[in-house]
Amino acid sequence: MPGPGDRGGPKARPRDAKGALRRILRYLMEYRWWVALFLLCTLLSNAGNLLGPQFAGKAIGVVEEGFKLGPGRIDMEAVGRYALLMLACYAGGSVMSFLVSIGMMRVGRRVARNMRRDVFNKLMTLPVGYFDRNQAGDIISRVSYDVDVVCTSLSTDVIQVVTSTVTVAGSFLMMCVISPPLVLCMAATIPASILFTRHMSKKTRPLYSKRSAAYGAMNGFAEEMFTGQRTILAYAQENRVCNDFSRINRAAAEAYRDADGLGMTMGPTVGMISNFGLAAIGTGGSILYMLGVVGLEQISSFVLYSRKFSGPINEISNIINEIFSALAASERVFRLLDEPEEVKDIYGAAELENCRGHVRAEDVSFGYEPGKTILHGLNFEAKPGQTVAIVGPTGAGKTTIINLLMRFYDPEKGCIYVDGAENRAYTMDSLRRSYAMVLQDTWVFRGTIFDNIAYGKEDAAMDEVVAAAKAARIHSYIMRLPQGYNTVINEDGGNISKGQKQLLTIARAMLYDTNMLILDEATSNVDTSTERQVQKAIRSLMAGKTCFVIAHRLSTIQNADHILVVDHGDVVEQGTHEELMLRKGFYYRLYASQFG
Repeated sequence: MPGPGDRGGPKARPRDAKGALRRILRYLMEYRWWVALFLLCTLLSNAGNLLGPQFAGKAIGVVEEGFKLGPGRIDMEAVGRYALLMLACYAGGSVMSFLVSIGMMRVGRRVARNMRRDVFNKLMTLPVGYFDRNQAGDIISRVSYDVDVVCTSLSTDVIQVVTSTVTVAGSFLMMCVISPPLVLCMAATIPASILFTRHMSKKTRPLYSKRSAAYGAMNGFAEEMFTGQRTILAYAQENRVCNDFSRINRAAAEAYRDADGLGMTMGPTVGMISNFGLAAIGTGGSILYMLGVVGLEQISSFVLYSRKFSGPINEISNIINEIFSALAASERVFRLLDEPEEVKDIYGAAELENCRGHVRAEDVSFGYEPGKTILHGLNFEAKPGQTVAIVGPTGAGKTTIINLLMRFYDPEKGCIYVDGAENRAYTMDSLRRSYAMVLQDTWVFRGTIFDNIAYGKEDAAMDEVVAAAKAARIHSYIMRLPQGYNTVINEDGGNISKGQKQLLTIARAMLYDTNMLILDEATSNVDTSTERQVQKAIRSLMAGKTCFVIAHRLSTIQNADHILVVDHGDVVEQGTHEELMLRKGFYYRLYASQFG
């Protein structure tokens, strides 16, 4: 599979090539003086390469004149002089071309750096819903592969197109100056090359788009399987997965073959048309030479210019698809940059300071997709210092309630109030800083244990971190590690168990001094004995603070001040554990299913 920046990567036709090009140019404008300098160097390089055939023709003209004068009458000094001038022109052009290549490579890398910066910053402002709708692999592809494709195109294709365009125009002008009749000899091949290139481009673009989709499917499948590798091994499904991948891989390979198989015919065909033009020049030149219209000097120079004329056309035909690929990749990046950001703070939004933790929901309804309401008419009240438990079967809407509390989403109907004011009346930053969260899916990053616990509280002292770790019942484990709190956790916490990761995140939440706490299945990966200790620690440390607890194990929330029983997006029951057990309703049946 092609890596980042690989020229053989998936290609697609851009929807708005001009728009994508304009936006790329905006990035280039930051380095406009460097680009202008490189364009000047490109012109000088092309000037040198265009003067070379002229001096070659002059040298041949001197030889021809010498033969006419008789044996030994060739002015070798003049021949040598023209040869040196030709070599100097080509050498100077090559040096300029090298400098331009190095310079544009650096500009391309800087543009790529700036694009990645903008993409990453954009990702930090996108709503949670965007990440729910898009695969992580696709997002990563935009940050890495797509940006690299643009960078590669800026480094090579752009200069190549400019160079080829100048070379074609300059060569055609020189050919017209040398001999208009010879230009007429090859005139038929010029529109033939252009028309063929346009025709083939129209045929290949849909195939490249199909190939892009095939590669996307393959990458998505691979990412999904790698994530679930342990489950695959546990259920002995290796052969099935390999067969499925073979099928998807075969489809991608066939799409690759169809696209590149047709695209690869462009260069040779254009080259063949150019050879027809060269044959026409040879035939026409011979006739004109015999008629005395042109000499060997003109013919030799014209032939060299004709090759310079046809060569770039061939090159342009070969890189057209690469350019469209870069524009398509840039469009993917720009579509991400154009995604609507998270809901902005309303005008005059206040900072939520000294939060008491009084939360109230009034007739809240919400759905992740239009027309598909998940939560219906939610009503509840959490007074300061209370622990509110949210229970119910999987898919009932428990996590959705948490998402609304944190303003990862806003309700479609109804309002959520914090300390008497609608939560949208506060700045989003201050609202979220009023909560500490421990999620079911633990998240730790590559860094020391100290850094992971102190995440969110940059000025945390060691004694504060240690106190939080002791309360979370993980201090003793940390001290048994060779470097204690300075022990580095591998990426995604691969060198510690799930239970230990959960305890670390609980310690992090304890250290984060907030007035409200959200625990989403926070003890799901902790053994029963440790769970009781952690629950005791949480209750002692969060005394006087509002807690929202999602739990499947009902034993962990029996002491909650208020329990919301959710089923299919509706709060079917509310009350304390004792009250709900006396009603012998939905909660009673849930409890009975766990404890008999």
